[in-house]
Amino acid sequence: MSKPALPKLPFVVFIACLVAGVAVAIVRPGGLTGAESFTVGAVLVTLSLWGTALVPGYVASMIFFALVLVGGVAKPDLVFSGFASSAVWLIISGAVIGAAIAVSGLGDRLARAMAPALTTSYPRLIGGLMAVSALLGFLMPSSVGRAVVMVPIGMALADRCGLAKGSKGRSGVAAILALGCNMPSFAILTSNIPNMVLSGSAETILGLHLGYMNYLVLHYPILGLVKAVLAVWLVLRLFPDAVRTGAAVVESGAETAKTVDFRQYRVAALLLVTLAFWMTDTLHGVNSAWVGIVAAVLLMLPGIGVVDQQRFKTSVDFGLVLFVAGALALGSVVNASGLGRMMGEGLQALMPLAPGRDFVNFVSLAVISCITGLFTTVPSLPAVLTPLAEQFAAATGFSREAVVMSEVIGFSTVLFPYQVVPLIVAMQLAGERTNHLVRVTLPLAAITFLVLVPLDFLWWKLLGWI
Repeated sequence: MSKPALPKLPFVVFIACLVAGVAVAIVRPGGLTGAESFTVGAVLVTLSLWGTALVPGYVASMIFFALVLVGGVAKPDLVFSGFASSAVWLIISGAVIGAAIAVSGLGDRLARAMAPALTTSYPRLIGGLMAVSALLGFLMPSSVGRAVVMVPIGMALADRCGLAKGSKGRSGVAAILALGCNMPSFAILTSNIPNMVLSGSAETILGLHLGYMNYLVLHYPILGLVKAVLAVWLVLRLFPDAVRTGAAVVESGAETAKTVDFRQYRVAALLLVTLAFWMTDTLHGVNSAWVGIVAAVLLMLPGIGVVDQQRFKTSVDFGLVLFVAGALALGSVVNASGLGRMMGEGLQALMPLAPGRDFVNFVSLAVISCITGLFTTVPSLPAVLTPLAEQFAAATGFSREAVVMSEVIGFSTVLFPYQVVPLIVAMQLAGERTNHLVRVTLPLAAITFLVLVPLDFLWWKLLGWI
């Protein structure tokens, strides 16, 4: 049997990026040093592989590691810094917690409790999962943590609705869970890593304090609520399906009276304690990832936990860990090399920024943030652009606070899942391909710039930010 041919368009895109990367590395345009031009080439090749999925994501990450290490453009401690990131350990601990929820039957039990409200129709299921996931953003500071809690429940609901593996509806459920656990949280200051990096950068570099309520009022109405509604609409259009007749189980007396597995009580109690620590991280100061590691250890301890050795091996996807470490490493290398700053300054020169052109300036700043996020990944973006706030403020006539806040519009507009690690994690937990998510993120980004950005501009005007 002959090997299947590579998809033509992705292959052409990869070849174009490969040629561009080699050309940059050789020609060194714009006065780039040898190390900088080689880094640009490595980044272009890696991004093209992630974007086209010609090879698995972890293979692309390994290629990036090999290129920058053999090329001598970054030290090993910087290249492998992603493995020390809390995001990686949230993935591992999250996978264990998710496995415990599934193994104990707790996910199915919670799904049964939610089923009467959500499983009467497919649109109600999609809309309800988005609403619950978005509300959880006010309680839990971790996007990965929210995915760990919601994905097993959502997929159990999909099973109860007869949405089998490979169906459009099941892919739609996975996509809305990934988006719901991530997108609305960009509009809540304490709910994800990029927001906290933005807050910390603004305070340490510019001496600006971003207040919780100011941030919420400015961003949540458009980037939170309206965008969530648009995401639901897109998922329903792109993944149309229906609840299978008779699939949504109506609880019988025998089922509801069934003896509860005591493992469910243990997992539920530990999950509630973990949630409490995640929700109060500003009080005790313990990183969400370290809380997750403690929970994972307890869930794996013989006699206490429910996740045995075999289940651990099957639940933790180390290919995903490599992919995420690579995504974080790429952002770190770009930032440390100064390429991120150079790109921001280059985009500023290309954009028509000028005092008095408020709408054009507003859109331009959002575009700069969005494009930068393609190369630095979203968590690293605020650290790259915030130091340029003074320059952007002088070029636009906006206040420094408005310039900093405009970054949120760009980095919350995600084009590809690799930019935001929790999106990848959620799809992995759901057992669905990330390609399904791209079908939603690309049109959602287009609608954001065509509709939401102008709406946001009017909202900012009304609030007196511009």
